[in-house]
Amino acid sequence: MEQLQILTTRRKRTGAGRLTRNSKLFKSIINAILEKKGENIISLDLRKIPEAVADFFIICEAGSSIQVKAIADFVEYHTKKTVKEIPYRTEGQHAGQWVLIDYVNVVVHIMQPETRKFYKLEEMWSDAEGEEHFA
Repeated sequence: MEQLQILTTRRKRTGAGRLTRNSKLFKSIINAILEKKGENIISLDLRKIPEAVADFFIICEAGSSIQVKAIADFVEYHTKKTVKEIPYRTEGQHAGQWVLIDYVNVVVHIMQPETRKFYKLEEMWSDAEGEEHFA
């Protein structure tokens, strides 16, 4: 639950800083997740939801706490290397059930399947347009 709380402590960038699915940051995150074999990848477009804390959520699953951490680490490494972006904040690295990487306008959720089923982020943000991502 700690991961959800950090989202309320900052606001997304608006105007010129808004992203699209074609942005370099967005593509870099998706590519990093795919490279580390993240599964059931979905992006939620939150731009039309006024109370949303980001433009996009990217949610994926990993089969173990080791894979959750590996994907999270690689997302951070890859985005820093390819688009020179570092996260505003990261949470959940120690437990390995759910890691949240906050890039302000894009928030990445890397979860084990049972954690994802419990929190049901896609249902919480059901007004958002979702898109699945495959290799």
